[in-house]
Amino acid sequence: MGTRGLAVLLLAAVLLQALLPASEAEGLVRIALKKRAIDRNSRVAKSLSDREEVPLLGGGAANTLRSEEEGDIVSLKNYMNAQYFGEIGVGTPPQKFTVIFDTGSSNLWVPSAKCYFSIACYLHARYKAGASSTYKKNGKPAAIQYGTGSIAGYFSEDSVTVGDLVVKDQEFIEATKEPGEGGEIIFGGMDPKHYVGEHTYVPVTQKGYWQFDMGDVLVGGKSTGFCAGGCAAIADSGTSLLAGPTAIITEINEKIGAAGVVSQECKTIVSQYGQQILDLLLAETQPKKICSQVGLCTFDGTRGVSAGIRSVVDDEPVKSNGLRTDPMCSACEMAVVWMQNQLAQNKTQDLILDYVNQLCNRLPSPMGESAVDCASLGSMPDIEFTIGGKKFALKPEEYILKVGEGAAAQCISGFTAMDIPPPRGPLWILGDVFMGPYHTVFDYGKLRVGFAKAA
Repeated sequence: MGTRGLAVLLLAAVLLQALLPASEAEGLVRIALKKRAIDRNSRVAKSLSDREEVPLLGGGAANTLRSEEEGDIVSLKNYMNAQYFGEIGVGTPPQKFTVIFDTGSSNLWVPSAKCYFSIACYLHARYKAGASSTYKKNGKPAAIQYGTGSIAGYFSEDSVTVGDLVVKDQEFIEATKEPGEGGEIIFGGMDPKHYVGEHTYVPVTQKGYWQFDMGDVLVGGKSTGFCAGGCAAIADSGTSLLAGPTAIITEINEKIGAAGVVSQECKTIVSQYGQQILDLLLAETQPKKICSQVGLCTFDGTRGVSAGIRSVVDDEPVKSNGLRTDPMCSACEMAVVWMQNQLAQNKTQDLILDYVNQLCNRLPSPMGESAVDCASLGSMPDIEFTIGGKKFALKPEEYILKVGEGAAAQCISGFTAMDIPPPRGPLWILGDVFMGPYHTVFDYGKLRVGFAKAA
């Protein structure tokens, strides 16, 4: 066999090693994970895409460039009610690519023939500069970070065909890296390449949910006080956001400037009962009894502060432990938590009442999403969770979800409110927002959960 043939075989061997899963010698079973954007209509959309029978891999011939008779029209396919894509041509003769027509992005990019080590590139058509007579070298490096995923490569120039129009010397990006935005689940052990330092382990307190006890939650280094005595938490890979009690999510919203909804019940509590609640707290009355003493809640000795808080933003009352829970009762319980925390920080009574009144404007939206100003990320605080006596911090760029780029960028808080009444709550659900930055171990043999900084 000649030298050239041997080189081809060696290159093929290198590519196969890059594409094949880890060997069994590691003693680990690996399953690659893919991330999909939240789609509330996924089942319906899936059935629609099945009927369309659209081949999504490769440049393919799913669509063809429009004929001259049809003008400058490019037909678009609807993929799962989330993406609209059609076909363009790049180069001379045109190399066909199925692309998303994204009006929220200013960049055009296609996979490059020089993308060797990203599996995603092998699943799509790749641009071959040498096959185009109109190619012009640019070479300027490029990198784009999206809300989910990223690409990197360099700029090139070539003719781009859209419908029957040809745009000459169009600048675009040849993507040489398309990192997978998913993760990996490993059975039978741990891969040290995925984490830094040692894991902090906590015992499982509720089988079936990988539930464990979590300590205080801090915003900007200051205690919220709500979980100082302990809260339950679940590490849930099936949840995208980070869900917690409304009382704390409201405080986080206030600190990061997230848009919220106004609660008139909350404002009424502050104006009519605020001073009375403060006096009872200063008299060291048990916090869980205060709202019943002021006549806003029924108390039977079993309910704790924050039971049924969600009803503050609900239209109808809910029941907890067989007791009626109305918005005034729920608002009172939240106010007690906030005032108690402010008193612990030695704030004056006037400042406390003003602060609680501000929080009444920041209750999380019932729709679950709270928008924030993308330009304010640099001034937002770290949010810390105490697990096993150690603080696990989330930085703004980790808990804020950014979609789009430039002036079209939108930022959404990764926190959402969810209230679980006692005895099961209060409860936190640490979803992808937390499990992305922190490598998570589910140790079934020792019934414990471990966390370490992800590599």
